[in-house]
Amino acid sequence: MSTTPTNAFEWSELDERTVDTARVLAMDAVQKVGNGHPGTAMSLAPAAYLIFQRFLRHDPTDPSWAGRDRFVLSPGHTSLTLYTQLYFSGYGLELDDLKAFRVAGSRTPGHPEHGHTAGVETTTGPLGQGIANAVGMAMAARYERGLFDPDAPAGESPFDHTIWAIVSDGDLEEGISAEASSLAGHQKLGNLVALYDDNHISIEGDTETAFSEDVLKRYEAYGWHVQRVTPKPNGDIDVAALADALAAAKAETSRPSMIAMRTIIAWPAPDAQNTAKAHGSALGAAEIAATKKVLGFDPEKTFEVSDKVIEHARQVIKRGKAARDAWQQSFEVWRAAHPHRASEFDRIQAGELPEGWKKAVPVFEAGKEVATRKASGETLKAIGAVIPELWGGSADLAESNLTTIDEDSSFLPEGNPLKSASPYGRTIHFGIREHAMGSTMNGIALHGRTRVFGGTFLVFADYMRPAVRLAALMKLPVTYVWTHDSIGLGEDGPTHQPVEHLASLRAIPGLAMVRPADANETAVAWRTVIERQTSHPGPVGLALTRQNVPTFDREVFGSAEGTAKGGYILAEASNGDPQVILIGTGSEVQLAVKAREVLEAEGVAVRVVSMPSFEWFQEQDQAYRDSVLPPSVKARVSVEAGIAQGWRELVGDHGRIVSLEHFGASADYKVLFEEFGLTAERVVAEAHNALRSLEAVNR
Repeated sequence: MSTTPTNAFEWSELDERTVDTARVLAMDAVQKVGNGHPGTAMSLAPAAYLIFQRFLRHDPTDPSWAGRDRFVLSPGHTSLTLYTQLYFSGYGLELDDLKAFRVAGSRTPGHPEHGHTAGVETTTGPLGQGIANAVGMAMAARYERGLFDPDAPAGESPFDHTIWAIVSDGDLEEGISAEASSLAGHQKLGNLVALYDDNHISIEGDTETAFSEDVLKRYEAYGWHVQRVTPKPNGDIDVAALADALAAAKAETSRPSMIAMRTIIAWPAPDAQNTAKAHGSALGAAEIAATKKVLGFDPEKTFEVSDKVIEHARQVIKRGKAARDAWQQSFEVWRAAHPHRASEFDRIQAGELPEGWKKAVPVFEAGKEVATRKASGETLKAIGAVIPELWGGSADLAESNLTTIDEDSSFLPEGNPLKSASPYGRTIHFGIREHAMGSTMNGIALHGRTRVFGGTFLVFADYMRPAVRLAALMKLPVTYVWTHDSIGLGEDGPTHQPVEHLASLRAIPGLAMVRPADANETAVAWRTVIERQTSHPGPVGLALTRQNVPTFDREVFGSAEGTAKGGYILAEASNGDPQVILIGTGSEVQLAVKAREVLEAEGVAVRVVSMPSFEWFQEQDQAYRDSVLPPSVKARVSVEAGIAQGWRELVGDHGRIVSLEHFGASADYKVLFEEFGLTAERVVAEAHNALRSLEAVNR
C-alpha cells in the first residue's frame, strides 16, 4: 500500500538543516580517511534522523535501559548513518570521533561493533546478519514479556517495545534474510519494523545486474505487513510519508512490517548521486564542494556543525528521559503488582541463577551405555525446569538432537494449531533454517535477560558459521547443541558425517568447543556452560554422539568434574609415573581406555586424559596443564574421529595422531571405525611408535 503525509506532521527548517548536516558529515568523514561508504549515509540521513528523533524509544544517557526499543542498522557498511545519529542524540560520540572514522583505536570503526561504541546494539558487516539479529531480538522481547508480564493487555506492559531495523538490497539478497524473514512472518512478530532502503545500487552497478524480484510481494507472502514510500519529485525522501508509514508499521502488532523506501544514493550530489561509485568511495573534493553548495554549506569548511543543530538534535535527550520516566512509573506499578516476578527480573538482570539450581543436574549410572546427545537432552530438561530464562530449540531436528526443553510449550504465535503453541513457549521451532537460527540466537542474546540454545547436526554447523563467528566476535552467551558428531552416525553417510568440522570450529577465536566422553561429562559440561555465561562470555558448541558410549565408573576413573577444566586425568598409570599419555575426546576416549588396558598388560605405564575442550583447558594455569600433560612425558597419542589439524600442539614432535583424513561412508558405525583404523589396536600401535621415536632420539 502507498502512504500519504498527514497534516499533523511537523518538519522544521532546523530538522532539515540537521539532516543536511548529517549528509555533509558523511562526505567529509569518508573524504578525510580516504575510504568508506558515503552515498547511503547521505540518502538515509532523513530516515535515520526521523527514527531516532520521533519513533525510537531510547534514553541516550543510558544506552542499556531495560525499557528501550532496539535499532539495528543491517547494512553495516553505512555505519556513518548510525554514528551521526549517535552523535546528534548525545550517546557520547563527538565531532572528533567522526573525524577519526575508520582510524585505529577510534570509537567509529568501519562497521558498527557491539560493545565498542555506546548505542550500537549489534555488530553488523556481513550483510543479512543484522535483519536476522533483529528477528531474534523481537523473539526475545516476546519471550521476556511471557516471563514477566504475560497477562497484560497488548501494548500496556513495560516489556512491550519495538525493534527497528534498516535493511538494504544486499541484506535482502543474502539467503539468511530470507530464512529469518520467513521465520519472523511465521512467528507473527508484530514488534518488528524493517525499513528497506531501495536505492537500486550495488558495488557492481544498478541492482538490475542481479536483483529484480518484487520484494514487497515476497514479504507479503512471508506474512509481513508491507508498505511503499515513494520519493519527492526532487529525489529526496518524503519524510512526512515515511513518518506515516512508520506509525502504521508500529501500530500493526499482529505481524512484522516491511516498508520499501525508494531512495537516490548520494542525494543530492550533482554528479555522484545514483552511481555505484558513491556506494563505496570518497566523492572527491570537487563533488563534495558542489554538494555543499547545493545544501547551503560553505565549500571551504569541513565537518561544519552549527551549535543550533546540536542543540536542536539533542532535545531528544529530554524526550528520552521523559519516556523513561513514564516507563519507570509503569514498571513500578508492575513491580508492586507482581513481587515474585519482579524478584525474578532482578535476579536475571543481575546475571544470577536460581538458588540451588545445580541440584537439578543429573548424575548418570555407571556402566550403562548412553549417547551423549541423550544425556544432553535429559540434562536440558532437568535444568530447564528450574531456570525459566533458559529456552531454545532446533533446526527441525529436535527428535534427533533432543533439544525439546518442554514438550508442552512451543514458542508459537496465537492462532497456531499445535496443541503446545504459546506465544511465550519454551521450545523454539527454528525450522530448517540453520543460518537464521544462528543469527537469531545472536539477536536473542543481544536483547538480554534470557539464555538461548539451538541444535542441529554438527555437519550443518557449516550453514551457521558466519553467525557463529559473529557470536564469538561479540562474546555472546549462546550455546550450540551439535549432535551426530562423527562417522559414528553411520548409515547416513559422508554427507552427514563431520570430519573437518571440529578443527574448523576450534579455529574460531572465542568459540569453545566441548566434546564430552560420556553422560556425566555431558551433564558437567552443561552445568559449566550455564555457570560460565556470566563470568566467561562467549559462545560454546557441544559436540555430541548419536551412538551410545560407555558411562565410566567414576569410583574407578577420574571425576567428571574435570570436564569444567577442559582436560583431566581419566585414568592414571598403574605406577603413577606414565611412560605414555593417551588423549581422547568424545566417543574415542573409550578407545584410549581399552588401549591402556592392553599397554599396561604389556608393562607400559599409561595415563589416559579426557580432553573435552581444548579452549577450556588452555584457560587453566600452566601448573594445572603440566600436571595433566607433564612436559617430561613426550610419548603421547591422540585419538579423535576427525582430521588431525590442531592436535600436534598437544602431542608434540614425538607424538602420534589417530585421526580421519578423508570423508566417511555409509555403513554401520562399528564397521566404519574398524575400516578407518579408529580402534584401540591402532592406538596401541601408535603408542609403541611414539616410544620407539623417543628411543631413537635418546640412543
